[in-house]
Amino acid sequence: MKFDEIKTSSWSRDTYGVQPALTQATVADAEQVLGLRLSESLLDLLRMQNGGGVAADRDAFPTSQPTSWSEDHIPFTELMGIGTGGHGLSLLDTPYLVEELGLPSPVVLLSGDGHYWIGLDYRSCGALGEPSVTWFDTDSGADLPLAADFRAFVEGLQPLSGFE
Repeated sequence: MKFDEIKTSSWSRDTYGVQPALTQATVADAEQVLGLRLSESLLDLLRMQNGGGVAADRDAFPTSQPTSWSEDHIPFTELMGIGTGGHGLSLLDTPYLVEELGLPSPVVLLSGDGHYWIGLDYRSCGALGEPSVTWFDTDSGADLPLAADFRAFVEGLQPLSGFE
C-alpha cells in the first residue's frame, strides 16, 4: 500500500496521546526545540491526527533480526504527536529522553516504552536531511535500522496479529 492511501487510515479511535491540531507555528517551534528539520512524511501523517494510537492493521514492523521484543517484528502501537497538551509523551520530550536514557543523538523519538524506542535517526543525514527509522533498545544499548525513511517505514507496517 502506498503512503498517501495509508495516511488517511493510520489512526485508531483511541484518543489517548492525541495533541491539538498541528499548525505551521507548532512545527516551526518543534523544529527549533529539536534542532532539526522534521520529515515531511511524518508531518503529513501528523496533519491527519497529531499523535495517538495506530490502527490495528498497521501496528507492527517486521525485522530482519531478533530484538528484545521478538524474533521477527517490533510493535508500533502509537505515534507521539507534537505539542504540550493532551496525555502521554510528545516528540518534544525527545531531548529529555535521549539524555536521560543515554540514547544516540541526533534522533527524534516516535514511539516506545522506556525499554525500547523507535525514532527518526539523523546520525547519517544531518539535521536537515531525510532521517532513517531505527529501533533503539535501551536495555542492551543495541540499535537496529528499520527503514530508509519514515515513508518506507509506514508503508512496511503490518498487523501485529499476523505475527502471533
